[in-house]
Amino acid sequence: MTRHPLDRPIWSALATRQRGFSIGDGLARRFVGEVGPFAAIGDDDAAHLDALSALVDAHGPVVLLQRGEVPRPPGTRTTLDAPGVQLVLDRLAPVAASVDLVPLGAADAPEMLALATLTEPGPFGPRTHELGGFLGVKLDGRLVAMAGERMKPEGFTEVSGVCTHPDHRGHGYAAMLSTAVAERILARGETPFLHAYASNAAAIGLYERLGFRLRTDVGVVRLVPGAGV
Repeated sequence: MTRHPLDRPIWSALATRQRGFSIGDGLARRFVGEVGPFAAIGDDDAAHLDALSALVDAHGPVVLLQRGEVPRPPGTRTTLDAPGVQLVLDRLAPVAASVDLVPLGAADAPEMLALATLTEPGPFGPRTHELGGFLGVKLDGRLVAMAGERMKPEGFTEVSGVCTHPDHRGHGYAAMLSTAVAERILARGETPFLHAYASNAAAIGLYERLGFRLRTDVGVVRLVPGAGV
């Protein structure tokens, strides 16, 4: 049976379009540490699990995200095990921007990291902005909201890093930014998709209003070096 590329989106991205951001080999790969902790294996047999365990031991904690049961390699310890959902754009119901959406890049990296650290939209590192496509809302020169791109399997791009400073919520910035990022992805002939924790009803509701539809449940697991569970 042929596996859909979004069943293991991290593996599909790091084995193809985002290989340049990866550490590892044909058995296990992870993003370089400053980009993010996401890792994956191509299969769940002993050889692949051992390769993932070696990556964790050599480069530190990783986060796995995939459809179905998430494997736990020997020599690692689980510190997060949460249900998530994966949504794929069906038909975009765009929200027009009522403020300027500005491109974000290297000069904005410290502010982007600070905003992500405060709001916790998902793992975000000093070099996550290099994955591209980030747009932001700035008020009085200060970054108050952003969204961008993360995993890029063939034919797909993930909308990610969607967050708004707590002092500036309620203005629709997340919907405006997600719309703009999705429109850019569509313009390249790709399909937008995204992830959320299953418990985040507010985010899921927003994405459904924009035209995203549930594709599958996913498991989210964080592994650190060390035996046990």
